[in-house]
Amino acid sequence: VYDGPFTGAHLLNLSVAGCVLNDLYREAGRIGVAIDGVRVAASGGFDDEWRPTGIEYVVEIDSPSPPEEVERLLAIVDEVAEIPKAIRFGGEVTRGIGVD
Repeated sequence: VYDGPFTGAHLLNLSVAGCVLNDLYREAGRIGVAIDGVRVAASGGFDDEWRPTGIEYVVEIDSPSPPEEVERLLAIVDEVAEIPKAIRFGGEVTRGIGVD
């Protein structure tokens, strides 16, 4: 879920939410946490030069599993989710020469 002004840069927020959502289902299956439904919301902005000012995601899980197991799932996903991990590491983006 994204709520706010939308630019191409905001796809970065959406990619975080989508990645977390996907990984919640994957990891829940792996560790045996039942999920009846999930909602992931991500928000974040950019300064005047389009530097991200931070991205925050919030997860709501409908699960019959014990709360401590759901919390364990959330901690695992926060550690393994690829897109949030990549953003946290930072990195350079460069333009290559041509596409064949």
